[in-house]
Amino acid sequence: MAYLGCDVGTTGTKAVVFDNDGNILSSAYREYHLLTPQPGWAELDPREVADAVEAVVGKAARKAKQPVETVAFSALGEAITPLDGQGQPLDHTILSMDSRASAQTARLREQFGPQRFFEITGHPLHPMHTISKLIWWRENKPDTFRGAARFLGWQEIPAVRLGLPAKIDYSLASRLGIFDIRKKQWSEPLLALTGVEPKQLPEAVPSGAIIGEIPAAIRERLGLAKGCVLVAGGHDQPCAALGAGVVKPGLAVDGLGTVECITVAYDHPVTDENMLGGNLCCMPHTVEGMYASLAFSFVGGSLLRWFRDNFADAEKAEADRTGRDVYDVLVERAVAAKHPPFIVPHLFGTGTPYLDPHSKGVIAGLTLGTKREDIVRGILEGVAFEMRVNLEILSKAGVPLEELRCTGGGAKSPGWMQLKSNLWGKRLCTLNVAEGGALACAMLGAVAIGKFKSLREAVEKTVRVTGAYEPDMKEHARYSERYQIYRELYPRLKELLNRM
Repeated sequence: MAYLGCDVGTTGTKAVVFDNDGNILSSAYREYHLLTPQPGWAELDPREVADAVEAVVGKAARKAKQPVETVAFSALGEAITPLDGQGQPLDHTILSMDSRASAQTARLREQFGPQRFFEITGHPLHPMHTISKLIWWRENKPDTFRGAARFLGWQEIPAVRLGLPAKIDYSLASRLGIFDIRKKQWSEPLLALTGVEPKQLPEAVPSGAIIGEIPAAIRERLGLAKGCVLVAGGHDQPCAALGAGVVKPGLAVDGLGTVECITVAYDHPVTDENMLGGNLCCMPHTVEGMYASLAFSFVGGSLLRWFRDNFADAEKAEADRTGRDVYDVLVERAVAAKHPPFIVPHLFGTGTPYLDPHSKGVIAGLTLGTKREDIVRGILEGVAFEMRVNLEILSKAGVPLEELRCTGGGAKSPGWMQLKSNLWGKRLCTLNVAEGGALACAMLGAVAIGKFKSLREAVEKTVRVTGAYEPDMKEHARYSERYQIYRELYPRLKELLNRM
């Protein structure tokens, strides 16, 4: 047996086929174009994306050499498309980073109130969420809005392409900003503000629910097994958490790639003033009965790449001479540095907890003795300090966190991993998992057809810890002193940074 998981992302989609033990049998990837027709707008062409998804599913399935029994999708959130009665798109997909609906969000804040909105949806009011964009369509493209029979995202549009009903799992439904996370249904008071009727939205189901058997003609064209079923997947970040084995309270996944995102799981909804004040969401996990929060920064590895591209000629030369990766050279030198400045990593504004799009990056504490490796260490510390702010808020909200399971390029650097463990005072682990979101979809499929009794059993069979970093508590105490200074930098400089 084999199981296919497909990640539908902002700039590309990847399908991966796994066997019963979580080993990768095949994969396929295709990029598509991110469209920015106006300042602050971000869109995808839904036809291009749908074609890409269908192509990678078929290519990966045919390459697998084992019959693919299940398919499931992990998808980007807040990305919705209006479709007519024949299923044809009436407009482009509007993405989460698209800020065109800021005015509509401000009106929602006045009309509905941020506290009431947070209690229902588990999300702070923000232009990223679909509710504001639905209102924008109604007000700015009334013909498109009136002509829309359905509003669907990138879990549901591929399902329709596979000849099955449009159904959305709870985690992705919550990202629309019109879903009641406790009742697990569309919120009537919020729907009333949009002018959208429930019949225009997909049915909400738990992750792992079987949506249906893929029709024979489509199945044969894509190279899927007889009887292959489509199973509900989830939002990309909770899927990544499931794929890292985050199936019980106290665990989180730390994805450190171009950006950094920590997804922490717990067993009951938490929507107190700490979470709201920290702009931290509470959303259904892809594990039934659990919830998740996302803490993120818009820079992670991208800040180190910025230094590499602009200032690291010497490190590049050494890497070329020794056959090493330039990032290994940078981090190795940085870990030995003794006098790093403070770096506030707001080069793309901030993620959580501030969600300030106008903030800027800061280097503070430069002296004539500051060296290049000190700057790199400041970068590593700054990215970690920013995430510690979020971890502190989660702790105050009573969300348990004992261990972080690390994925992405940053997890390959022992020096960076140990630095973060010391700075956060947490155990950090590396995993055998390379494609966590797709693996989560494969596990959901395997459980759905009875291969495993539960997701926890699936995790035990497929996800393995390959390394661990324990915090040096003396270093943690030293970092805590530096953290108190870091914690004050942004609040004191906010007004000036917003004016720059």
